[in-house]
Amino acid sequence: MSEMGITVKKSENFSEWYTQVVLKSGLADYAPIKGCMIFREHSYAIWEKIQEIFNKKIKEKGHKNVYFPMFIPESFLKKEAEHFEGFVPEVAWVTTGGNSKLEERLAVRPTSETIMYVTYAKWIRSWRDLPIKLNQWCNIVRWETSATRLFLRTREFLWQEGHTAHATEEEADTEVMEILNIYRDLMENYLAIPVLAGKKTEKEKFAGALYTTALEALMPDGKVLQMGTSHNLGQNFAKVFDIKFIGEDEEEHYVWQTSWGISTRMIGGLVMVHGDDKGLVLPPKITPVQAVIIPIPYKNVDTESIMRKANEIFEKLQKNGISVVLDDRAEYTPGWKFNEWELKGVPIRIEIGPRDVKEKQVTLARRDTSERLVVKEEKTVDTVTKLLEEIQNTLFNKAKKFLEDHTTTVKTFDEFKEALKKKGGFIRACWCSSPTCEEKIKEETGATIRLLPFEKEKLFSNCVCCGGEGKEVVYFGRAY
Repeated sequence: MSEMGITVKKSENFSEWYTQVVLKSGLADYAPIKGCMIFREHSYAIWEKIQEIFNKKIKEKGHKNVYFPMFIPESFLKKEAEHFEGFVPEVAWVTTGGNSKLEERLAVRPTSETIMYVTYAKWIRSWRDLPIKLNQWCNIVRWETSATRLFLRTREFLWQEGHTAHATEEEADTEVMEILNIYRDLMENYLAIPVLAGKKTEKEKFAGALYTTALEALMPDGKVLQMGTSHNLGQNFAKVFDIKFIGEDEEEHYVWQTSWGISTRMIGGLVMVHGDDKGLVLPPKITPVQAVIIPIPYKNVDTESIMRKANEIFEKLQKNGISVVLDDRAEYTPGWKFNEWELKGVPIRIEIGPRDVKEKQVTLARRDTSERLVVKEEKTVDTVTKLLEEIQNTLFNKAKKFLEDHTTTVKTFDEFKEALKKKGGFIRACWCSSPTCEEKIKEETGATIRLLPFEKEKLFSNCVCCGGEGKEVVYFGRAY
């Protein structure tokens, strides 16, 4: 990893390419603890942008941010048996505090339903206390045993988890879809990653939920990445944790609940979907730096005028709300800087040399297409603004075309296996709704049902697995 640039092609060794891009661009590093990672400045700045966007959207809907403890008593987890069973293999336990053995084991937060809902039972008394719409940004620990994959599979990761309580099932249903739509907007309009939306099967839903909705994205290696989930928990947890309220009818009722979350695995998706052989390619709406100005001095040329011009352009862009950096480091050559900022994925590079000063112009380079164009100084702000919008749209459209080109409709199991082997992606097929067929397909191909579309699609064949009557059209894929 000593060489600065990416030494493998994305199309030839995807896994190695991904690791190199993450490490060399300064997004992350491996921690000195097995299975853990360090979020470096570049990735944490992206996560802060995601927080900023999402916080604004949910606060407009009346949600508030809180923070609950990361330690959860074992008895809390055991209260909801299905939920507990779902997390047991991944829980990290604290058994000792200092030199004293704890009376009860404490789980290091694998998710916060239980500790939050014990408290909701204390807070909720009347219909006037509802709805409760809380969200927290925190870390999660799940003791994964498989190989570490930065952002995608680590024992500790960052996420947000929302937890709401409502008086009616209809309110909970509305909440689930409102959040899923906010997620979709974040993913498609900011991260420029197209997603498919739908419900999970009973087998794939969140442990303890009434139903789970999800957003699934397609990666360039043909695998599917679950980008976010929104769950209707029904009254399951309410009955376990005794979360009741006196309604307007003066009768006692259990609340209806939802939970929802997105995590830092989205940053991994961002790397995979948009990155190229030079490194990261970041969408303008999510990148911490939208443009970088690189002065290009020459020997025996007045560098003061170049720097003066660079500072003028910097100030103009900044005043117009563009996130810009002026790289005036004298110890590095312009070529070295070009490579570094390309590796970091900054959407636009602005070059200012002696000729640019003389001609009252600047040279712009697009990160996504490598296209270069020369514009007059007075047009710089307008051109950069327009280019940022173009880059955002270009990245989304390119990813959307890839998703469409790699969604294959099949009628038989042989066609299913062939499509999966040939190019991966989403496999659209008819299914008889039997968990037996769902499990058989998973065992034989490694593919799972990623989602059932919200709007039922017209059947076009018998069940892809057993040949029996097809009940619904579903989307399969091999997932991270």
